[in-house]
Amino acid sequence: MPADRSALGAFLRSRRDRVTPAQAGITAFPGARRVPGLRKEELAVLAGLSADHYSRIEQGRQQTLSDDVLDALARALQLDDVERAHLRDLAAPSRRRSAPWEVPQRADPGLLRLMTTLDHVPALLLGRRGEVLARNLLLPAVLGDEMPPGSSFVRWLFLDPTARERIVNWSDFAAAAVGALRYEVGRHPQDRRLAALVADLRDRDADVARWWDDHGVTDRTSVPKQVAHPQLGVLRFTIEALTTPHDPEQRLVVYTVEPGSETARALPLLASWQATTGARA
Repeated sequence: MPADRSALGAFLRSRRDRVTPAQAGITAFPGARRVPGLRKEELAVLAGLSADHYSRIEQGRQQTLSDDVLDALARALQLDDVERAHLRDLAAPSRRRSAPWEVPQRADPGLLRLMTTLDHVPALLLGRRGEVLARNLLLPAVLGDEMPPGSSFVRWLFLDPTARERIVNWSDFAAAAVGALRYEVGRHPQDRRLAALVADLRDRDADVARWWDDHGVTDRTSVPKQVAHPQLGVLRFTIEALTTPHDPEQRLVVYTVEPGSETARALPLLASWQATTGARA
């Protein structure tokens, strides 16, 4: 079975396991149940497919999938927009654009200029696989790590004890990061370095392995983040990720704050301290 078809089957199984017949609005088929959610036959009926047709899809034996079938499965499984996009990525790998995965990325000049105007909030520019392309001075002051260009933000998040110490809601934020990695693997299954990164993180961190096996996907935008700063207490942010149409493989990640909040008042103090001492807290 091709790797992408195997991933498609695993994703479909994970999504039907989470939808019960009652949630789907149907009467459960009679007989003993061996799955927590929908049976294959129940999902097939909901999607307007024969049981054999759906079984071929989940088992990786259906080589082509029409848009109508994908839409029907997405509706039956109650997928959100990100999950629908992930389903299409897994079902139609031939539509993906090729990309020079082995060529090092350079920071997009436009995003870099935009980042330099955001000196009042933490910000960083991430490339494919969560590599740091650039960051402003407030970011290390908030997170307690220098985050030099070329370093891996995701490796810091999962493998550096500082991340779990600083990020109060680490589990929520980290689970979303795993979902984002799975989304990227679905988009770029040919990226061997990305696959190796995921495999290494799964081997070294039990949380990554558990979240990966859940098959959840996220889009990395508008994620809340609470950071415990040793001098300033808990800082509260909402993470916003911006991309440009000409280079969607780079994301400007901005730690936004509520105007007039305690965090908004604390950041100028932190920026002043950072400028004076030149060291992270």
